[in-house]
Amino acid sequence: MLTYYRSIGGKLATVESYVDGCWIDAANPTPEELARISRETGLDLDYLKYPLDPDERSRFERDEGQLLIIMQTSYRLPEDSDIPYDTVPLGILHTDHCIVTVCMLEENPVIKDVLSGLVRRVSTVKRNRLTLQLFLRNAQRFLIDVRQINKRVDTIEDKLEHSQQNREILNLLKLEKSLVYFMTGLKANEAMMERVKRDRIFEMYEEDADLLDDVLIENLQAIEMATIASNILTSMAGAFASVISNNVNQVVKVLTVTTILVAIPTLVSGFFGMNVDGLPFHDNPYGFWLVMAVAMAVASVIAYLFYRWKVF
Repeated sequence: MLTYYRSIGGKLATVESYVDGCWIDAANPTPEELARISRETGLDLDYLKYPLDPDERSRFERDEGQLLIIMQTSYRLPEDSDIPYDTVPLGILHTDHCIVTVCMLEENPVIKDVLSGLVRRVSTVKRNRLTLQLFLRNAQRFLIDVRQINKRVDTIEDKLEHSQQNREILNLLKLEKSLVYFMTGLKANEAMMERVKRDRIFEMYEEDADLLDDVLIENLQAIEMATIASNILTSMAGAFASVISNNVNQVVKVLTVTTILVAIPTLVSGFFGMNVDGLPFHDNPYGFWLVMAVAMAVASVIAYLFYRWKVF
């Protein structure tokens, strides 16, 4: 889907077609839409296709007045997915007259945040500034998602204290996998932005340079938070695996003790149920109750010994 934006009076407005100074957002574009962008902007078609590769790394390329920047962005997957969060490339392309963003998602969270007004003073004419604003919002989006993962970890932790199943442990492992993807994407973004700063791939004023420094700081903070969360998850998964095993052992122990206590009256009654002469209490009218008393007495002694030995 193609959408054209132009900043008017400090706000983004949708326009019908391409005009100089516009921003073209290509969300999960078709080959026909990519060909249309190439005709309107003069961008190389291969440049437009690179961000649609889910395994594309963070980098930038320059060639004959065209600039391609690819960065990793975070996004939340549906509830029935194998992992809750993943990363996806977002391409930012510059020409002399416009800026283009390309992503394989129908709605990239970073683009959505910019369009919803969470980023102030957006100007489609200032392509370099808009690119840095996208960098900054992307780092902030990673921070938001890491905090959401931490909240989900706290919820799972409360359930794990009394859990006897592996479901919560598996959920922790899924979150840890998402954090690994996050750290990989953030470190790749950091390397790319360091090169942008070092090589000065586009003109930056003093305010733009300060903004890029802020982006690097936010990105570093996101890396540290993701690393800490991943380390906590790793240690927590091991600790709670032991807790679950201990909970299961407690249940098995109770069942074992119960089985032994129930087996004792069965054993005693089995002896006295043999069809042979000479059994005690054979002719006693209170024989049944005497046998039951013996069985219960033996069971009580065994239960007292288990209690003294702190078996349960």
